[in-house]
Amino acid sequence: MEPNLHFWIRERQPFVQRFLLWTELLDPTNLIISTETIGKSRQLLSTNAASGNVEEKQMQEAWKTSLSTVHPDSGKLIPAPFRPAAFLPFMGPMVFLSMMPSRGLKTMILPQFSLYTYLTSFNIFNGNTSYHDHPRENLLLGAGVVASSTFFGILPHLAQLRYALSNPALSLLVRRVLPVFFLAQVSAVNVLASRKQELAQGIKVMDKEGNVVGHSRRAGEKAIKETALSRMVLFGASACVPEVVSYFFKRTRFFLQQPLSLWAVRLSCSYLALGLMVPVSFSMFPQVGQIQCSRLEEAIQSSTRETELFYHRGV
Repeated sequence: MEPNLHFWIRERQPFVQRFLLWTELLDPTNLIISTETIGKSRQLLSTNAASGNVEEKQMQEAWKTSLSTVHPDSGKLIPAPFRPAAFLPFMGPMVFLSMMPSRGLKTMILPQFSLYTYLTSFNIFNGNTSYHDHPRENLLLGAGVVASSTFFGILPHLAQLRYALSNPALSLLVRRVLPVFFLAQVSAVNVLASRKQELAQGIKVMDKEGNVVGHSRRAGEKAIKETALSRMVLFGASACVPEVVSYFFKRTRFFLQQPLSLWAVRLSCSYLALGLMVPVSFSMFPQVGQIQCSRLEEAIQSSTRETELFYHRGV
């Protein structure tokens, strides 16, 4: 059994413990771990499983290295730009730029395109790999998801350019509320669209020993809905905080003296909000979820006596 998968099945941690673990796994230094170091850590985990003679501190470092770099479902290395630790460094400036008022078509499309290109790739690389992998189909699917997400992402900015916002209430709605709402909703739909193969073909469901019982579309639906909800909370909160802070900051004397300081405030708030919300979002649901066998397809129910099965949710 894949060690990472076994870890998430064995360690049924509450939210607080999952949050603390993710703060370690999101350490940016996990992006520069060499393949040799990862291999040694994985070997150490296998050795300890057989002998149990490894120090606890060494085991903690080995688990941290393995969980942050290796996909629990496939056992393959996750490319460094799409590891969980890369999410904050990449998404911080993208969220900041995507929420800034647009002055033209180029400044409107490029931030949205960059954001959803990375987000779609991240979802695919960290999703469930139970289905048969077809690179050409994944490429076409990803391109379609990026194009549609970018289109919906620019709608609030088109509204800002199209309508005269002399009405204060309408201005507040279009300039501040709509961008936050669309970013949260589109990011959630992006998960559903980029991982739709899991809905079509199902994902593996396993017993507590890691033995695959079958492939379930219902488990795939549950995994994607949980991830989409966590992503909506992540981007909704991360986009809302800078808007609220900047709204009140504009009314201070310091802003009247230094208007360019608004950029620094918004950027700082974007990073601070994302820095808190990323581990919160990743911890909302267990990495390996549980589902009652009675909720699955009849073919799976008839093939096992287990009352509770497990599935890899993805990040």
